[in-house]
Amino acid sequence: MELSEFTDADFRSTILRALRLLLLLTVVALPLIWWKLGWRSAALLVVGAGISASGLWEWLRLLTAVMKRMDATGDATKMRPVALVFFGFFVRLVLVVGVLYGSLKVLQGSVVAIAVGLGLGVVSLTIEGLRLVKAWTV
Repeated sequence: MELSEFTDADFRSTILRALRLLLLLTVVALPLIWWKLGWRSAALLVVGAGISASGLWEWLRLLTAVMKRMDATGDATKMRPVALVFFGFFVRLVLVVGVLYGSLKVLQGSVVAIAVGLGLGVVSLTIEGLRLVKAWTV
């Protein structure tokens, strides 16, 4: 596959694979964090991974809405208003700040655990990006 052949469906499948990989990495890291740092830190890991997953999902929604607007063949009745998608994106950001603050305040676990949970999203998306680069170059 070449970069010029990359479609909206390919983008969607890449993000969905990254979400599955994020879930897998979380399931692997959860018992390790629980064992080393306790249940509170394990809960913070899940919170961080959940925030990462919601971010990936929101980017999928945002870019899908923008791509449908750019695509001349899209059906206008099936398109979501971009303003609504942007509004949801910024509401999610505000909620994320609240969830981060609340979970750190209530659970009082390790900040490292929540950072690892947040970082798992970056790691999973990086791995999927490297898989795409490999597919384009080989």
